[in-house]
Amino acid sequence: MEPAVEVRYNRPMSKIVIATGKAPAAIGPYSQGVRVGNLVFTAGQIPIDPATQQVVASGITEQTTRVFENLKAILEAGGSNLARVVKATVFLKDFGDFAAMNAVYGAYLGADGMTPPARTTVEVSRLPKDVLVEIELIAEV
Repeated sequence: MEPAVEVRYNRPMSKIVIATGKAPAAIGPYSQGVRVGNLVFTAGQIPIDPATQQVVASGITEQTTRVFENLKAILEAGGSNLARVVKATVFLKDFGDFAAMNAVYGAYLGADGMTPPARTTVEVSRLPKDVLVEIELIAEV
């Protein structure tokens, strides 16, 4: 039997909570984003207008655009930006909306010669407030 391996860290992990009024306020026990080391992790964002806290228009193009504006604000508040995104996870209510979502996605994460991040896209049966899309990102600082 091999001896147990003990792992010791020189310092505790430091989590910095990211909060900005330019994105919807967290409505539960979570943060808009968290910065750990040189990475920023966003909470999944849905198409809520931060000024009204209401869901924006019903179309996938408008909803995806609002989601990216929310994500952009959180990343900037955490010291990063869309060009530094390394991983994206997209949740779609209907995979039939993929092409329209992808066009907006490409404008935000594939524009001007940016290297697109790794991505996972899945269809889900339901999203909060019955929106069409939710996206979360991980970015470098």
